[in-house]
Amino acid sequence: MSDRDTKLSGVNGQPKIGKKNYEAAIFKLQIELVKLQEWVKATNARIVIVFEGRDAAGKGGIIKRIMERVSPRIFRVVALPAPTDKQKAQLHAQRYVEQLPAGGEIVIFDRSWYNRAHAPPRA
Repeated sequence: MSDRDTKLSGVNGQPKIGKKNYEAAIFKLQIELVKLQEWVKATNARIVIVFEGRDAAGKGGIIKRIMERVSPRIFRVVALPAPTDKQKAQLHAQRYVEQLPAGGEIVIFDRSWYNRAHAPPRA
């Protein structure tokens, strides 16, 4: 790595990689996602991926990079809105059941901390 690639500090004081190295690494990972996609299609597997974090934490950017090279027929992104009052009174998982993947599908849940289900109010 050249000085140009390591001059800015990244996460936990680790050096940031340069754009060229970043793009090469992302491309290799996207190839692995395409392999995963083909395996899911061939085996009729079901996969759920959950990204959860605060707004502006980078979830959307990562999901965008994942979706760049894969088929939207296999990969699907679900970003549920804030729960309604009725949904807040239900089991937390009920909101997600209808969004779970069918055979041969991968679903990515984009979950903001702000749309978490909250416990029903106590009487």
